[in-house]
Amino acid sequence: MRSIVLGILCTFLLPSFVEATSPPSKEASALDVHFVTDEAEAVLAILGKRAKSEAVTIEDWRRLFTTEGYVRLAQRETSMKRPFTEGDFKAFVLSDDLLKRSGALAETLAAWTRSAPEAAGRRALAYLPVGARIHAKVYPVIKPRENSFVFDVKSDPAIFLYLDPKVTPAQLENTVAHELHHIGYGTVCPPPAAAAEIERLPPGARSAAQWMRAFGEGFAMLAAAGSLEIHPHATSPAADRERWDRDVAHFPSDLREVERFFLDLIAGRLDEEAENKRGFSFYGETQGPWCTVGWKMAATVEETWGRERFITDACDPRKLLTSYNEAARKRAGKGETTVLWSGELLWSVGALRP
Repeated sequence: MRSIVLGILCTFLLPSFVEATSPPSKEASALDVHFVTDEAEAVLAILGKRAKSEAVTIEDWRRLFTTEGYVRLAQRETSMKRPFTEGDFKAFVLSDDLLKRSGALAETLAAWTRSAPEAAGRRALAYLPVGARIHAKVYPVIKPRENSFVFDVKSDPAIFLYLDPKVTPAQLENTVAHELHHIGYGTVCPPPAAAAEIERLPPGARSAAQWMRAFGEGFAMLAAAGSLEIHPHATSPAADRERWDRDVAHFPSDLREVERFFLDLIAGRLDEEAENKRGFSFYGETQGPWCTVGWKMAATVEETWGRERFITDACDPRKLLTSYNEAARKRAGKGETTVLWSGELLWSVGALRP
């Protein structure tokens, strides 16, 4: 289960800004992101007929159920062992509630697809090592469940976004950049030498090192914002910003709680069920310590040592923990209150050398 989650949301194509005789730029070859809106368009076409009291035909349903967006959505839902049938989806599309929202949904789809998904990709690439690739399709979808997610990251990365009129284009770009950072991170991190080293660790230490990749939630928050100077929830409602500030203020206690989890894994005190229960609890309902502690470490290392060091170390989070400790000690010399990862943890996962 851990490997799945940690390994682990009209069509616009990326424009070409170079002459045909010129070699593709490094960014162009690394970045291929576009919208796939066929599912949303097919649903809106049916709603348009309903609004005009026209009959919805077998061909209308065939068009919907053969769209790339619907087919891949069905694949994802069934892979999660969730009920997902054409009959249930028809009932959803024929509901009065959805018909009432059709105008707002059409406006939202038009607004979202006026944005350029490659802008979100460039923001994500700016926080990834050289060699990272971001190839993904972004599916704005009209569906019963109000969730967004990444799917099939290894073979054909997809980001499914619940079409929500409350989400502005700026919030959309932030979300897409966040998810694209996850996708790009998985193409180069951890580097082969680090991955091999982690595999050679004792079972408990190996599990702890693997869970450390969950700090990528915080790395993606920093990348999606674009810089240290921009609040991670700059595009979010005020309540979300306030909640983030409260949660980040718990960094010292949250770091200690996550460290206890790592040390319990290393000591063999957790069976698989207990491991997953505690590990997944740190994601929180919307954001948890994987996000806030990961972001705080990333921000501290970048502010102290520069973005390049953060990018290099983030590829092997064990190194980032050590760099964070070094940065925190340096800042403590300037009077800041700091909290550090223990030497016991760093030794156990191979982050410190004799």
